[in-house]
Amino acid sequence: MQKWTPKHEAPEPLEGPVVATITGGTILWFVLFLVQVPFYGWFDDRGHAWWIWVCLAGAGLGLIGIWYVRGRDAAIKRAAARTGTGPAGADPAHH
Repeated sequence: MQKWTPKHEAPEPLEGPVVATITGGTILWFVLFLVQVPFYGWFDDRGHAWWIWVCLAGAGLGLIGIWYVRGRDAAIKRAAARTGTGPAGADPAHH
């Protein structure tokens, strides 16, 4: 079997408002959980109670995600301050 090798360079990772995106997703999962809780009996009667717990798990994992991306963002900013460049290697003098 031949080892696969890429034929082109991988694109740069997309950067954006990562903390806001993860926070928004976490809030969405928690809202979905809260909306479904009053209908627990309906979901349980149909064998879909797991939907409610998936939403709660999404909110819980989102909290871990918020903690992670905030720490990542802070580390990127600290590294940029040490090297004198902005995020993703941008020169702050050009902004």
